[in-house]
Amino acid sequence: MLKQTFGSHKPIIGMVHLHALPGSPLYDARGGMSAIIDGAAADIERLQKGGVDAVMFGNENDRPYLLKATPESLAAMAAAIGALRPTIKIPFGADYLWDPVATVALCAATQARFGREIMTGVFESDMGTWEPDCAGALRLRHNLGRDDLKLMFNVNAEFASSVGSRSVAQRAKSAVFSSLADVILVSGPMTGQAASTSDLRSAKEAVGDTPVFANTGVNIDTVKEILSIGDGCIVGTHFKVDGKTFNAVDGDRVKRFMDLVGKSR
Repeated sequence: MLKQTFGSHKPIIGMVHLHALPGSPLYDARGGMSAIIDGAAADIERLQKGGVDAVMFGNENDRPYLLKATPESLAAMAAAIGALRPTIKIPFGADYLWDPVATVALCAATQARFGREIMTGVFESDMGTWEPDCAGALRLRHNLGRDDLKLMFNVNAEFASSVGSRSVAQRAKSAVFSSLADVILVSGPMTGQAASTSDLRSAKEAVGDTPVFANTGVNIDTVKEILSIGDGCIVGTHFKVDGKTFNAVDGDRVKRFMDLVGKSR
């Protein structure tokens, strides 16, 4: 499944962070959709040239974040991905922060192979009380005829704390058993901050054959250890100019990272 969906048995997924979408406070109305598409196209070119296995679109610039997608931002994200699809030569996925139902709809509309979101649990967060609709997302996936769409469940949300006392391992095992997770993701406390290797290891031990990825904070100094524990990782911040989340992708950083990965796996 990993090779077919993500292009490798230990995949590295590079993030394409779209510029702020229409409706967001940071949206550049003067640049419009053209600026969003052009910026993403440049990042995709550098990620592919650097050798990543797959790419994933995310709306990280839509700050402050929403827990439910707006019509204008979801439509704009789908339009941008549709315009960029001819440039993509590797598997791709999508994630609308922080709405699992919208993510499934977006993936179905753009023919993405995989999607990522907070799907389960309850969290206190910067955005308020967070109660994702996993059942709605998976029912929509089935009703749209996309049972092939692989969904990555982030079980410890960034910018939030889980309500309750269950461990990451317990939440991961439950997400597989009761919510049909295809892949488990383990995150750090914020975008760009490392996931705990102990959490990654305990989640992997808890879910058996279900793949477990590091979702945040992986860099060239830690990737070898991460891949020795888990099954892959998602990289955004480390691939950016100066390692800053909202900068453009730095092709040289991508190539150095992927050259090391190639020697490690």
